[in-house]
Amino acid sequence: MKEMYCGQLGIDEAVYNYGNNVLENLKERFEAIDEVAEYNQLKVIAVMQKNRVAEMHLSGTSGYGYNDEGRDTLERVYADIFKTEDALVRPQIICGTHALNVAISSNLRPGDELLSPVGKPYDTMDEIIGIRPSKGSLAEYNISYRQVDLLDDGSFDYDGIRKAINEKTKLVTIQRSKGYATRPTLSVERIGELIHFIKDIKPDVICMVDNCYGEFVEKIEPSEVGADMVVGSLIKNPGGGLAPCGGYIAGRKDCIEQAAYRLSSPGLGKEVGATIGVNKDFYQGLFLAPTVVAGALKGAVFAANVYEKAGFKCVPDATEERYDIIQAVELKSEEGLIAFCKGIQAAAPVDSFVTPEPWAMPGYDSDVIMAAGAFVQGSSIELSADGPVKEPYAVYFQGGLTWYHAKLGIMMSMQKMYEKGLLKI
Repeated sequence: MKEMYCGQLGIDEAVYNYGNNVLENLKERFEAIDEVAEYNQLKVIAVMQKNRVAEMHLSGTSGYGYNDEGRDTLERVYADIFKTEDALVRPQIICGTHALNVAISSNLRPGDELLSPVGKPYDTMDEIIGIRPSKGSLAEYNISYRQVDLLDDGSFDYDGIRKAINEKTKLVTIQRSKGYATRPTLSVERIGELIHFIKDIKPDVICMVDNCYGEFVEKIEPSEVGADMVVGSLIKNPGGGLAPCGGYIAGRKDCIEQAAYRLSSPGLGKEVGATIGVNKDFYQGLFLAPTVVAGALKGAVFAANVYEKAGFKCVPDATEERYDIIQAVELKSEEGLIAFCKGIQAAAPVDSFVTPEPWAMPGYDSDVIMAAGAFVQGSSIELSADGPVKEPYAVYFQGGLTWYHAKLGIMMSMQKMYEKGLLKI
């Protein structure tokens, strides 16, 4: 094994030994992750069996996509997995940001207000909301926005939320994962407590959860604790690394109906939308998702333990419970951020020879560096790392279709840091 890592792949023996010594203490953590994965694997199989998934469902349609039984059955599968009334699962949803925009904009009207009770959402939401002016933003349609930041200790500002909810508040967006922030990821239990508090104040408000990076990390999903909609990308957790595109919205039937009309057209809704050969990948990716997520979680736990031991701040820290697959590491310098990402890229099966560089990526307010030698462009359930080039120079590491690939990625990131003299072991 050492010959493979050190001889074939260029990992220094000191880095190899350091990583393996850390791993010796993680066996119980990994067993707990495997237990959740087994539960979720059985849940997916049981739902597929209940909905009588058959070989004919794996084929796609063309043109308008009328009578696509594979698509319609998959949406029933998603609704059952998330325990919701309905679901919209489509290749026409191009990314998680698009799924969020469809869910939010379809359920709001001019004069309504959107509230985020967990602070500012992910950067790509800025232009949807109108925080940064953009064509077609909610602000252009006279939909206002209000946010309540988390308290310094990461807890909800319940007093502030109570004051922020008013007669215009129509939809509440709750981002489960941290985005480009170093706040804690929200557990399903905490999300449920927040939703219960909000519904006590205004029962008819729509509570939507941005579930990206969180699916199958726990045994239950936010839709089981009161969320009216949960939204995510298929090139993250639920696609299992096989989905080549797509997104999902699962939730209340009326909310999903509105989303379907926005995604296609008024009068068309869910009846149209050809799947053009992706059904098999969507089904099989969902089947594999619990195991793939488990590998990514092990990689995140390993990353936190090796980097925290080396003196870097990690969010979550090495001992905390996991509620998404993302591991943030504050690398203290631009040089450290770039070196880490170069290591992740060098560990990739695709484009390992490419050198990632910071660039002005659309939707962000600073240069961003991204490393992802992926089979699916932009797939962050595959081994990837990215971060804005600004203080505190935090990198956001996620993914790995297998635990072994995630392990190599972390080892290679340590190697590049070690070569630069930025990692002391």
